[in-house]
Amino acid sequence: MSSKEGSGGFRKRKHDNFPHNQRREGKDVNSSSPVMLAFKSFQQELDARHDKYERLVKLSRDITVESKRTIFLLHRITSAPDMEEILTESEIKLDGVRQKILQVAQELSGEDMHQFHRAITTGLQEYVEAVSFQHFIKTRSLISMDEINKQLIFSMEDNGKENKTPSSDAQDKQCGTWRLKITPVDYLLGVADLTGELMRMCINSVGNGDIDTPFEVSQFLRQVYDGFSFIGNTGPYEVSKKLYTLKQSLAKVENACYALKVRGSEIPKHMLADVFSVKTEMIDQEEGIS
Repeated sequence: MSSKEGSGGFRKRKHDNFPHNQRREGKDVNSSSPVMLAFKSFQQELDARHDKYERLVKLSRDITVESKRTIFLLHRITSAPDMEEILTESEIKLDGVRQKILQVAQELSGEDMHQFHRAITTGLQEYVEAVSFQHFIKTRSLISMDEINKQLIFSMEDNGKENKTPSSDAQDKQCGTWRLKITPVDYLLGVADLTGELMRMCINSVGNGDIDTPFEVSQFLRQVYDGFSFIGNTGPYEVSKKLYTLKQSLAKVENACYALKVRGSEIPKHMLADVFSVKTEMIDQEEGIS
């Protein structure tokens, strides 16, 4: 046994060799020293940042839920007799979502958005999906990122209603306005999710006897797929993951259009939805999903 080990065979710690009164106690630390004051300020700053992050996560969750409800409402348009009534109700719901986005913009006022982007990206993607779905139903076209961002400029005068006049960041601070910009990645991911909703809209419309919508959706999805194909693997990882799902949705819509074009006259309209659902399951099995 070495001289550094006690009778129990354990190595002594270095401070055990010092007298008890020479050990440094925590109570001897000067709490008013510049180092301690600096670390206290760091603690307060980190706590405030973590609290802000949690508030943004909750707001993003609310935005996601309300956007999904808007999408579910818009799906009723294939069977509803009055399309304008559903579009008006969906606009009211989207206004409520924008009020949540206003709270996010106020939380991010004076902050670097990219530091908190992970907390709000899910809600923003779902909002892009809902807005683009509504825009497609109205115009049969894709809404641009600039049009979405124009809807996310808020002023104090109209109590959170959208201000359509763009302004610079310096003017925003002077006029009491807030803005939140959708990033290109959030826009692309939201549009990629839109393709799944359009596929469901296509199948539902066929079940209701609408044979024009599937061909319009098919042409639109081909254009979207071509655009995503140009990005390929050069874009963000999340975008490349969505490309496979987009291809799946396009294949299902094209299969529905093929059945309508080739066998549409043979199948009664009330049985078209059942035929397409069976074919969709067969495609999923071939792709290894089921």
